[in-house]
Amino acid sequence: MRMYDLIMKKRNGGALTKEEIFYMINEYTNGNIPDYQMSAFMMAVYFKGMTEEETVNLTMAMAESGDMMDLSSIDGLKADKHSTGGVGDKISLVLGPMVAALGVPVAKMSGRGLGHTGGTIDKLESFPGFSTSLTTEKFIENVNRIKIAIAGQTANLAPADKKLYALRDVTATVDNISLIASSIMSKKLASGSDAIVLDVKTGNGAFMKTEADAVALAREMVQIGTGAGRNTVAIISDMNQPLGFAVGNALEVKEAIDTLKGEGPADLLELAVVLGTYMLLGVKRFTDEEKARAALYKTIEDGSALKKLEEFVEAQGGNPEAVRNQDLLPKASIVMEIKAQEDGFVEKIETDEIGVVSLILGGGRETKESDIDLSVGVVIKKKIGDAVEKGETVAVLHGNDLKKMEQAKERFMAAYTFSKSPVTRDALVKWIISDKGTKKY
Repeated sequence: MRMYDLIMKKRNGGALTKEEIFYMINEYTNGNIPDYQMSAFMMAVYFKGMTEEETVNLTMAMAESGDMMDLSSIDGLKADKHSTGGVGDKISLVLGPMVAALGVPVAKMSGRGLGHTGGTIDKLESFPGFSTSLTTEKFIENVNRIKIAIAGQTANLAPADKKLYALRDVTATVDNISLIASSIMSKKLASGSDAIVLDVKTGNGAFMKTEADAVALAREMVQIGTGAGRNTVAIISDMNQPLGFAVGNALEVKEAIDTLKGEGPADLLELAVVLGTYMLLGVKRFTDEEKARAALYKTIEDGSALKKLEEFVEAQGGNPEAVRNQDLLPKASIVMEIKAQEDGFVEKIETDEIGVVSLILGGGRETKESDIDLSVGVVIKKKIGDAVEKGETVAVLHGNDLKKMEQAKERFMAAYTFSKSPVTRDALVKWIISDKGTKKY
């Protein structure tokens, strides 16, 4: 088999066999196929596309290029959730404990934040002592004992994807739906869960700016998951404004705790319940949507989800007292209020810019190696459709450097657009996509 022939086949619009795809990915991962040939192949895919079967095979080849998590020693069917990334997206901190409190194993591999989107691992490290570096044995033991573990991705999880992503990044082949879908799903399939729920964000704070692109990506990922034998559902959710009010690691942790106490933002709880419902249906814990929803709300009412968060924090070396006493979480030294300059209604928020505000304050990474300040960020007080009076607080910045805060304030003010007349809000959850098709929520 020669890489030259595979490039030519794809250039001419042909479909590669499973054997050809596995050969190509294994040889590339092992350094036997040079970057220039793989670049040519990726560009051919960009223009000619891939069949559904090719996309599933590419994803499986990438998933199997490194460690495949063997979670068979975990009792019961495992559920996992993946978000395509957004601003203020602390959903795993709420959703994980809720689902685990109902006895469903949540075995989750998460990433760190990069650019304007935050990562679950950074948020969890706001708990003093919390460790996300777990051995496979410890990870499995925790899930069996308390039904939840969240760990950082191992270096050898889908190494082919890491190599291919770096190559696509510099060859203008990133934004191809098949390649994006296989990149995301290779890590999910290697992580070993039985049911996968995908939260595909759309809007100005999301990777997929338009609803049509988000639906196309979601359909592709659901096809891959289903083709690989996993129960896969995707939710399309709005990211034209941050989720909840807090943006920044420790601030988001505080908001997640408040939500588990029943005192958090309505949108955060709503999305957690929708995603949780499909996780519970996916592992056959419930067969009825309404019963699943009711059970999730009950974990908030009876305090079992909050108790599960405490158990989870303690099991991974963190101080569970920080769940009960938020003063133990990282806290910024300076607080600055941002006031409205006029009366009106919030018409639009440039959501990715709110992520950049947190980045300026020190709460995000410019590169993978950057250190971050877990205490900083912004808590917004007004969202789309809200009425605002001149002089009213629109947001509160939390920082440790006055110069950076002045910069962040300017950036924040430019991210908000006000209207003189009332504004209607978009729906938070837009579509549900499964192997049965696409339905409006």
